[in-house]
Amino acid sequence: MAQLLWVFLVLAVTVRDTLPQRIIGGQEVVPYSIKYQVSLQVDRKHFCGGTLIQPQWVVSAAHCWRPASVIQVVLSEHSLAVEEGFEQVYNASRVFSHFAYNPKTFNNDIMLIRLSVPAQINANVQPASVPTLLDTPDLVGGLSCTVSGWGVTKIYSFYLSPNLRAVDVEIIPSCQYYYYYRINDNMICAGSRFGGKDSCQGDSGGPLICDGNLEGIVSWGIGCALPYYPGVYTKVRNYARWIDWLITAD
Repeated sequence: MAQLLWVFLVLAVTVRDTLPQRIIGGQEVVPYSIKYQVSLQVDRKHFCGGTLIQPQWVVSAAHCWRPASVIQVVLSEHSLAVEEGFEQVYNASRVFSHFAYNPKTFNNDIMLIRLSVPAQINANVQPASVPTLLDTPDLVGGLSCTVSGWGVTKIYSFYLSPNLRAVDVEIIPSCQYYYYYRINDNMICAGSRFGGKDSCQGDSGGPLICDGNLEGIVSWGIGCALPYYPGVYTKVRNYARWIDWLITAD
């Protein structure tokens, strides 16, 4: 029985992360109100989200990796279908996946992207704050956070949202019980205990913001918005020193 459950979990996670790419139960945001949101694109087609943390640096998920030569980083984006005139489009000069990223378990699912030139910080574009282990209060169960992206908006859908959407989700404690102990200290869970609100395919790599800090990166999960299967996010605060070291050393 345990073996069958493990196979089910692996298949479910694999299916979720190979679909075309989610905000479920949320709503379209006021254009340009999420100023740190990034769309990662290839040939101007969205494939993952990301978060601006410094004028020349974006954080995303390691499972979103593409060669730097093909990545376009788009800021001040709202509609994927319309050129609105406010977009800032940059090439990526370097991409750094975490050296210990494990694609089977999604442990250390984080990467940094260095833009070819610094982004223009203005009314539509502002970096998010990266928390640290020492200076930021612990995340507690029930804390309300916001996740955003252009991912699919309906369960089992294959179509991305044309416009940026967001949904408020709650930090779910002890979620290793829902995921057969696949959760470790580098991950946090957020969603709704009874389903209906979640990130999904296409939101991968995007931000989970709690109390103004970038606490999570959309990483993996079983299905989307299912009861008792919250979304799983990379715990950003665990990587604050790695981020600082990489940016300083580059």
